[in-house]
Amino acid sequence: MQDDSAPPLGNIPEFSVSEISQQVKRTVEGAFEHVRVRGEISRPTRAGSGHLYLTLKDEKSVLDAICWRGAAQKLSIQPEEGMEVICTGKLTTFPGRSKYQMVIEQMELAGEGALLKLLEDRRKKLAAEGLFDAARKRPLPFLPKVIGVVTSPTGAVIRDILHRLSDRFPSHVLVWPVLVQGETAKDQVAAAIEGFNRMAPGGAVPRPDLLIVARGGGSLEDLWAFNEEIVVRAAAASEIPLISAVGHETDTTLIDFASDRRAPTPTAAAEIAVPVRADLLATLMQDGTRLFNGLRRKFAESETRLSGLARGLGDPRSIIEAKAQTVDYRWQAAGSAAERRLSRANDRMRDLASKIPDPQAELNRMESRFKVAEQRWASSIRRVGEVAVSKLGAVAGRLRLEPIAERTVRGDRDLARLGTQFEQAFVRIADQQAKRLDAAGRLLESNSYEQTLKRGFALVRNADGAPVTRAAGLSEGDGISIHFGDGARDAVIGGTSAHVAGSGGKPVEKPVEPKPEPKPKPKKPDPAQGSLL
Repeated sequence: MQDDSAPPLGNIPEFSVSEISQQVKRTVEGAFEHVRVRGEISRPTRAGSGHLYLTLKDEKSVLDAICWRGAAQKLSIQPEEGMEVICTGKLTTFPGRSKYQMVIEQMELAGEGALLKLLEDRRKKLAAEGLFDAARKRPLPFLPKVIGVVTSPTGAVIRDILHRLSDRFPSHVLVWPVLVQGETAKDQVAAAIEGFNRMAPGGAVPRPDLLIVARGGGSLEDLWAFNEEIVVRAAAASEIPLISAVGHETDTTLIDFASDRRAPTPTAAAEIAVPVRADLLATLMQDGTRLFNGLRRKFAESETRLSGLARGLGDPRSIIEAKAQTVDYRWQAAGSAAERRLSRANDRMRDLASKIPDPQAELNRMESRFKVAEQRWASSIRRVGEVAVSKLGAVAGRLRLEPIAERTVRGDRDLARLGTQFEQAFVRIADQQAKRLDAAGRLLESNSYEQTLKRGFALVRNADGAPVTRAAGLSEGDGISIHFGDGARDAVIGGTSAHVAGSGGKPVEKPVEPKPEPKPKPKKPDPAQGSLL
């Protein structure tokens, strides 16, 4: 510790740490207020706040950098590991860590070589995911009714496509206007492809059968929007067949690999999309002529074959006349047979009619038979009645009242004897039941709680008159009633123990609940006891 009384060691001024940090910050920011730094990106990290942190390095040195959220959202490229870029911004210091860093405002790729390297790395990445596989590519429709075009509405590309379509085969064209260059071009192109695919079939706006993504030629930087990952993935995910026509024949973008068909130019895309209408008409006319000539030859061959077969047949008129004569003969034979069958049927009907009896005679015969049966029935009834009357007289002679009176007297004697036996049995049973009832009453009285109280126990009831069996059921200040063998006393629960009112403050012990005595076993019935049965 330096002594304050010691003389100063010179005229060097003293600074605090904060003063030094602020002075260094002003010096660095003043000297490097606007700089462009070229380097390779390392460890790019996007924080939850949206700020972008990364490191710029070359073969000798490393420079920390930060890009605030507002500037990071406006960057034309997305920083990736190993990407060589040129960053524009300013240098500053971070006093909390005693380090200097760069605040990035703009970022661009460092030359065409860096773009090509980034393009190749991205191509390998997407190819590894299978987005460029030939098995995923779909065939184009032969004659699409509606064609969707994703391009700029003001360029020469759309005019070339429409002109070529009108020359070859006029079709319904839907144009989705987008920017084909700049920072927002990639998002617009991807949204256009996805928008065409989201159209419902049969809606107010017809859904395209084929898509064309087109742009004119330009530099690698101008065509870079079609190398973006979002555009390539949208093209690969398209359910509608897609033709890519970006740039000239020598230009190649990543969307060409993901599309179903690549066209060297936008005009060539229109030629691939539809055939030539005149060629189709000529082909149809040629096919029609060939079909007509083939049918004519077929008819001529059939006519010749028919003529040859006709020569092997007889005269149709003679054949018909012979068949007509045969029909006449068979008709006559059928008529004769029908007349014979009708005659036989009439004869048989007359025979049957002769065998049927006269209805009036049959009715008279039945009436006479009924009268005879009626007379027989009446005589039978009279004979049965006479037999029944004779049998009843014989039985009535054998009926007497003396046996019935004797049986009545015997029944009275038996009834009196049974009544005496019943009365004796009832008295015996009632006496036994009274003895059992007296024994049960004595047993019940001996087991009652009053007898338990007389042996020195007590019964505690609460203010409601309900028995209290546990100390936990009582609280301080509760009123209770204690029942003894010779009476009851009221008490109040205190803080520590209950005191009987008027008993000199002596604590009352909790009565011990008597154990229930075993129930008496039922006595076996007396075998000598009589039965009513």
